Amino acid sequence: MKKDVQQRVNHSSHWGAFLGRIEEYTLVVDPPLDDPRPSPILQNIATAVRHPARVHHPMARRGWLEHGPGRSNGRGKDEFVRLSWPEATERVAAELQRVYDAHGAEAVFGGSYGWASAGRFHHAQSQIHRFLNTLGGYVRSQNTYSAGAAMVILPRVLGDFEEIYLHSVRWDEIVEATDLVLSFGGMAAKNQMICGGGTSRHVIPDILARARQRGTEFHLVSALRDDFDADLGAHWHAARPGTDTALMLGLAHALVANDLHDRAFLNEYCTGYPAFEAYLTGRADGQAKDAVWASAICGLPAGQIRALAMKLAEGRTLISVSQSIQRAEHGEQPIWMAIVLAAMLGQIGLPGGGFCYGLGSMADCGNSTVGIALPRLAQGTNPVTGFIPVARIADMLLHPGEAFDYDGQRLTYPDIKLVYWAGGNPFHHHQDLGKLIRAFERPETIIVHETAWTASARHADIVLPATMTVEREDIAASRADPNVIAMHKLIEPVGEAKDDYDIFAALAHRLHLGAAFTQGRDTAAWLRAFHAEIVAACAAKGHGFPDFDSFWAAGSAPVPLARFDGGRLARFRADPVRHPLATPSGRIEIFSPTIAGFGYDDCPGHPVWLPPSEGVGSARAKSWPIQLIANQPATRLHSQLDFGATSLAAKIRGREPMRLSPADAAERGIADGDIVRVFNDRGAFLAAAVISDALRKGVAQIATGAWFDPQSTKDGSVLCGHGNPNAVTRDAGTSRLAQGTTGQLCLVEIECYDGPLPPMLAHQPPCGAA
Repeated sequence: MKKDVQQRVNHSSHWGAFLGRIEEYTLVVDPPLDDPRPSPILQNIATAVRHPARVHHPMARRGWLEHGPGRSNGRGKDEFVRLSWPEATERVAAELQRVYDAHGAEAVFGGSYGWASAGRFHHAQSQIHRFLNTLGGYVRSQNTYSAGAAMVILPRVLGDFEEIYLHSVRWDEIVEATDLVLSFGGMAAKNQMICGGGTSRHVIPDILARARQRGTEFHLVSALRDDFDADLGAHWHAARPGTDTALMLGLAHALVANDLHDRAFLNEYCTGYPAFEAYLTGRADGQAKDAVWASAICGLPAGQIRALAMKLAEGRTLISVSQSIQRAEHGEQPIWMAIVLAAMLGQIGLPGGGFCYGLGSMADCGNSTVGIALPRLAQGTNPVTGFIPVARIADMLLHPGEAFDYDGQRLTYPDIKLVYWAGGNPFHHHQDLGKLIRAFERPETIIVHETAWTASARHADIVLPATMTVEREDIAASRADPNVIAMHKLIEPVGEAKDDYDIFAALAHRLHLGAAFTQGRDTAAWLRAFHAEIVAACAAKGHGFPDFDSFWAAGSAPVPLARFDGGRLARFRADPVRHPLATPSGRIEIFSPTIAGFGYDDCPGHPVWLPPSEGVGSARAKSWPIQLIANQPATRLHSQLDFGATSLAAKIRGREPMRLSPADAAERGIADGDIVRVFNDRGAFLAAAVISDALRKGVAQIATGAWFDPQSTKDGSVLCGHGNPNAVTRDAGTSRLAQGTTGQLCLVEIECYDGPLPPMLAHQPPCGAA
């Protein structure tokens, strides 16, 4: 690392572009001067690059070295042994060859979650999938933890997921036309800081402020008051978590009771409304889903529900649902019901009105999109047809050969012998970590590329040290940002860390497939090829883009934005015959014959209220009375760089903070700053109590992303000493339709922790790796 290099060069991350420089052997990260609200989590990068948590050398678990491949409960416990790169490459290549020869590609699971880099080339998910496809294929995962339920239900009832997410409404339409935004789950500014591929300017908070200044009224349905920023003055409807569908039904009933629903829109643009109305009014089952009924479930006064319904019908109204509300049991239902509510108001397809999914969940939704196809590393063809919904990984490993339902299909879990993971941390994303630990005992071999000693690396057999983005060159670009960023290398790799591409290239050459994987290109050649694609795409739009050397020296360059015509929903509204929706009927499916035909009792043919097995009114609530909300953090992206400065500064006595209401704290004798034990029959975690009036009584909230730090317990149960909520969350699908994650909500009890605090080991290397 050079000393006192003052020249600042461009780089980027999922939470924003930045400028990097070296000063006194230290990486200094500065936000761009023209970013009005740079993300504070940029500062995690500078302090993380030389942290002890980094993986410095290729390592292997001693038990795997001594006993060979096979099931093992030593993962996460055994010490590690340092390998040379030649030995590590040889061992990985030989194990891949053994498994492919003996069991076929159907026995290999390619794990990755795509958030490892904002760069287009060093995109870990593309790299590992390209590599495994070169070898003959792999079992893949489908959909995301973020939007698992929505990605299945939206195409069935409204249209293509990406189209609906990106092009339903624009922020400028809200500023100009929207009278009222009813947001289920909110639009917290912390989430708007993030975008896959990065963003060069964080502008959404200022846009929302302009809308409020013009007169837009914001209404928040959430158990957390700060799911909208305080300066927006949002009306807070503190409903019980997981009851959004019941509240929406109560609102819909009030519209019908007052003849405020748009019958003409429902008749022309929708299908199946009469069957839904029969359910809504009680003609079908004897129970009207009116405001009194909804009040008993969601906890809001019936009069408040009726008044809100009247307000929705007064002007241009946007019904917005966050990604968070569908990460719960029956998560398909609030998405579907929000569409029905917007359809009843007759405003779908109008500027600033109707329905929007995910608005404010990331920086791309609601913004202009680029007008060119961005380059990406081709992954090749995967001949293996088998897959799992992404949140079913533990079930796949624990129950090979078992049948399960997904989106009308009857599928079977494969028998996985080898797991290869690059990019992502399943011990962050996945629920019920005790179950995941048992699942990770089942494969014969687990190989992981990692920058740091996450719990996923600790549960691997072979760990290969990967570079952080600042240790390599790349090109960053996002579908909703006009600037392409040259990601300059800022520092030399730590220890013996290598780029994922170089690791895979060496393995491919060892397996005599090098030419197929690399196409004769090193990283520099791939970056020039990506640049050439951008130049050609811009030229086709009549837009210039600088040559590579000029672009690299300048650090960034703009690409054209796509013209917005209102999106698919606006075209559909203008002419439903010429522009039908991408649904089976071509219309909004309030009742779906397709879904009804699947015969799923946990997702019938139209939106309904289905009481949760773990939530309001459930039998479990008697033993575990607090509803825990595990949502996205403000101090890091997922679990990335949990050991960075911004993330560490938010912890209290080394533990993740957890908020609870004054009343709930007082009932349990908990004071602000106390270390508490949060538990249920799945496990427990320690956290630092923060008493706050921004939560509904009966609710606690903790951010996800604290690295899993399992502690020994007398009964062998899971206890995370650091504050990872997935020690207690539920690992079950949203329904048989989508099988999405339900990790947002679970039931727990909370008590003061009186024992000696366990040492914090999550950010230290395991035995043998120091």
